[in-house]
Parts: sequence; structure tokens; C-alpha cells
Amino acid sequence: MSTGAPPVVDGGTEARPHWRLARAGVLVAVFVCAACGLVYELALVALGSYLIGDTVGQASIVLGVMVFAMGVGALVAKPLQPRAAAAFAVIELTLALLGGLSVLGLYAAFAWLDLYGPALVGTAFVLGLLIGAEIPLLMVMLQRIREQAAGSAVADLFAADYVGALLGGLAFPFLLIPVFGQLKGALVVGAVNAVAGLALVCTVFRRELSRRARLVLGAGSVVVALCLGYAWVTAADFEVTARQQLYRDPVVYAERSRYQEIVLTRSVREVGHADTDLRLFLNGDLQFSSVDEYRYHEALVHPAMRGPRGDVLVLGAGDGLAVREILRYPDVRRVTVVDLDPAVVALATTVPQLRALNGGSLDDPRVRVLNTDAFGWLRTAAERFDVVVADLPDPDETATAKLYTVEFYALIRSVLAEQGRLVVQSGSPYFAPRSYWSIDASVREAGFATVPYHVDVPSFGDWGFLLATAGTVPPVLELPADAPRLRFLDPGVLRAAAAFPPDRARLNVPPSTLLQPRVLD
Repeated sequence: MSTGAPPVVDGGTEARPHWRLARAGVLVAVFVCAACGLVYELALVALGSYLIGDTVGQASIVLGVMVFAMGVGALVAKPLQPRAAAAFAVIELTLALLGGLSVLGLYAAFAWLDLYGPALVGTAFVLGLLIGAEIPLLMVMLQRIREQAAGSAVADLFAADYVGALLGGLAFPFLLIPVFGQLKGALVVGAVNAVAGLALVCTVFRRELSRRARLVLGAGSVVVALCLGYAWVTAADFEVTARQQLYRDPVVYAERSRYQEIVLTRSVREVGHADTDLRLFLNGDLQFSSVDEYRYHEALVHPAMRGPRGDVLVLGAGDGLAVREILRYPDVRRVTVVDLDPAVVALATTVPQLRALNGGSLDDPRVRVLNTDAFGWLRTAAERFDVVVADLPDPDETATAKLYTVEFYALIRSVLAEQGRLVVQSGSPYFAPRSYWSIDASVREAGFATVPYHVDVPSFGDWGFLLATAGTVPPVLELPADAPRLRFLDPGVLRAAAAFPPDRARLNVPPSTLLQPRVLD
């Protein structure tokens, strides 16, 4: 095979005087396009995990559909090879437009149309189709600059492609999301994608473009720039409007932290209540309603406070409401709060309405707040606690499922003092009975004896908890003799809470582990 013959271009011959620079330009384009393509994939997975919660399921759908579509795209690109440069430019402009607007469009489908699933599959397929067409066209373009052995050309292309994918994979969580957020991050990548594709075609391969092709690409570039620019300008307003569509009450605060979407809503005065209803949502899941949160937190905290309680560990509960109840016991010496997201803690200590609700509990000198992963922190903790309160988000996604496993409860057991108690918020035994009893099985598998109980919290419905002690003797489900005056819980209510009706009796379900997170099912 010749390595120095001039390539054939559109039926003629053309010797490129700077072929090394031209080849470098193609490989740089491959590098950038690969980074953009991977970011599109990650953006779809991340959005699905935020909105739906099933990270594994969302990743499987997106990656499976996109890889399949990439194969189809490679075949579809075959007829385009005679006009590879023009076709590549059109594909990059289309990919920039659709990829840049993909997050915005899917969020709209979720908020207004309830068509997120079909929209996700369709978007992933179209983006995969376009991404799959890139490499065959770039291979043709590379060979037109200077022919080389097919194996060598493939090696060059795929090396640039894989390294670019690495850049995209690192840029998405560490640069794009923190700096721009999901909506604007996708728009930035779309713009970069368009610039990279056009820059290659309009410099290295400009002589292969007919006058008509140049006009079409110029017009297309203007359209893409205007669409992405308009989306950038209106992104903030769009997000506010779409977010409000998802909530019944007016949104008064919203933030996308490093870990989750945090939303506060506040309603008008409701009949029978003197105060407005302040609600906290994390990734769309209700965490509390100010109208009835005292029912939840009294049931969570006070049964566990019967016995030694000088040192208390709270896992989660960065809103400070569980800590408020714990601090009602004057003999509590120290409360350690381990909550992953500092943004939730900052909200609880700075927003006046929330601070009034939690009584400024997180600023109490007895309270120490650690913003770190509870699982990782427990692995190295050397302290011992009389009470552990696990008030963690529901296990409806992979990131939180590990906090409801046998391994996690075994770590808690290792930090419990003698006669220590563990209480776990465990979801609804009515709406999610298999999940509830799987959590119970996981706690027992870790070496605890448990007492299940449940109460009615109007905002949540029938809600369940587990009180546990290490060993084989279950704890006594009673209030402390010196319990403060409570609004909801009393000895009679607590006795009734331990009774489960026949249609919600204990289920024989297996425990959840790190390798088999059954609680997600």
C-alpha cells in the first residue's frame, strides 16, 4: 500500500502540503467528539437517576440503547462516505443541537407530558445513531489526507476516541455539573461539539465543500447557535417553571447540590392549621411536612431514648428535626450528626422558617455535624454511642440502597455501646411491605433483635420504624419515664404501633446486601 500518494478527493487528486497538521486536526476532532458523546450519555443517566431514582436501570437503558444505535449509525454512514466531510459537518451540527437540548427536552417530558420513558429511549437512540456515524466518516476523511494501513488508521482513531471519552467522563462530574449544572452543561457541550466539527471541515476539508454545501452549513450553524443561545438565556426560567410543575405548592427555594436536588415548598394556610405547610424534598422525595413532621420525629426518636443516652449518633437528618427531639433530654451530652450533603445542613441553619422549625438544634454546642458518607465514616469510627438514629433517605436508588444493607447495620453494631439502641426509619409497611420487611431482615441478619412498629403520618401515610438492640433479646417498646410532653406519641399510641393487621403481617423476605441490594426491588 502506498503511504505517500496524494489522496483522491471528489474525483480528482489533491496533495495536501501540511498533511501532518491535517491528520492532527482530524484526531483532535475525534478526541473532542468522543468527549462530547460520552457526556451526552452520562447526562441522560444522571438525569434519569435524579428524576426516577433507579440509577442501574437508567444506566442500562441509556447505554444499551445508545450502543445498539451506534452500530446502526455506523451502517447508515456507508452511503455518506463519498461526501464524508459535508456529511460529518451536518451530523455534528445535528448532534450538537439534539445533544445540547437533550436534558432540557427530557426534563420537559417528565414535568409536563409524563412521557419520560419513551422520550429517553428515543433520545438515546437518535444520539447513538449520530455518534455511531462519526467514526466511519472520520476514517474516510483521515485516509483522504494521506493513505495508511487500515490497522494503523483504526489504531490512531480509536486511541483518540478512547482518550477523549476519558476526558468527557472526568469533565462531566468534576467540571460541567459543578460549574454549569445539568441544563447548561449539556448546552456547553453541544456548542463545543458544533465548533469542533465545523472547525475541522471548514479548515482541513474546506475545498471539498461545494458552494451550496457551504451555504447550507452556514445557515445550519446559525440555527444551532441561535437555538443553543436562546436555551442558555432561558434555562434558569425554564428550570424554575418545570420544577414548579412537579410540586403542588409554590417553590420557595431550590438548589442542585453536588449530591441531590433540594427543594423547599410553602403552601398557603390550610384549614385547621395555624401555620403554612413548609415541605422539604430531596430528589423529588418528600422528607417532611411542617404540618405533621412532629408525628414522624417523635415516633423515630423517643422510643430509642429509653435507657442510656449520653452519646447519640444521628445518620442523615441534616434538617435538624430529629436532633431537636434528642436535645429535649437534658442528660444528652453529645450528638454527632453524619449527613453527606452540607447544602442540607446549611439550609437548616440559615433559612428562618426551617431554623424555627428545628429550634436551631444544629447550632447547639452539644451537636457536632460531619458532612461525609455515613458508610465510609462508620468503617473507621472508634467512638461508641448509646443511641444510633438512622434517619436516611429512602432506598429507592443505588446510592442510598447501601445504607439499608446487612453490611451497613453490622458497622452500626460495631459502634453501639453496651445496652445501646438503634432505630431505623424503614419506609411504609403498607405501600412498600417487601421493602419494609427486607430492612427488618437485614437488621436482624447483622446481629440485632428488632421490634417493628408503625404510625400514621398524614403526609406519608402509614410509616414504619424498627427499634433494635444487639443480641437476641428484643428491646422494650416504651417511652422513657422522663420523656418530655409530646404532641402525638403516648404509651397507648406506642402500644398500638407495634400491632400489624393481618394484611400487613411480617413477610418472609431475604435481607439486602451490598452485592444483592434486594431492598431496591
